[in-house]
Amino acid sequence: MIFRQLTDPESWTYTYLFGFPETGEALLLDPVCEMIDRDLSMIQELGLTLSYTLETHVHADHITSACRLRSLTGCKVVYPAMDNLPCPDLGVSEIEPLKVGGTTFQPLFTPGHTDTHHCYLIDESGTAQVFTGDALLIDGCGRTDFQSGDAATLYHSVHEKLFTLPDETLVYPAHDYQHRHVSSIGQEKERNARLGENRTMDEFIDIMDNLNLPYPKRIDVAVPANQRCGDCTEDVLTNEPEGPSVQG
Repeated sequence: MIFRQLTDPESWTYTYLFGFPETGEALLLDPVCEMIDRDLSMIQELGLTLSYTLETHVHADHITSACRLRSLTGCKVVYPAMDNLPCPDLGVSEIEPLKVGGTTFQPLFTPGHTDTHHCYLIDESGTAQVFTGDALLIDGCGRTDFQSGDAATLYHSVHEKLFTLPDETLVYPAHDYQHRHVSSIGQEKERNARLGENRTMDEFIDIMDNLNLPYPKRIDVAVPANQRCGDCTEDVLTNEPEGPSVQG
């Protein structure tokens, strides 16, 4: 399997490219609309064809390129089935994983950042990898103060679905604001400032209730666009409010 971690410098979003030379397929996890040219160029250079886009959740800080990529390549758009959106071609769940090129992307239902958030676990031939979206970041987590977020729910999701994975499982988050690229379950259990160090749920809720983060500048545009699998029209991309974009 070919694996690439790609960055959108505007939203600090990580997009993950998976390539399967045996079948000629590629998958993009959490693609960003402004990065379409880069992503398609890389897929072409690798001699692959984009077969799927896959989302961890309905994002608030960037617009997905899923719909545009589908129109350009004929790929299938995949969201968590629980989102119940009209635009995806496929829905995934814990009992309906996605299989591409012989690799299984196992969804893990991890609500709390949003109420339908899913992580994806790949546990084949070597060290397992978990792609944690905004549920678990390196030394942090996604905020819980909008989009049906709930701190207690996120605490349970992380401890019951992620911290129960083997310590050596590699953690690849959807964002990092300090140029870090990968962690591990063991490291996050030990060092995560919000969820690690055996913090209690009450301690975590208190931390999340006192973050005092600004309202994300793109949420009012990004969420409705992403509920349409990414409305990448120019008027959406250019008519956005000013202000800081902080996910927490």
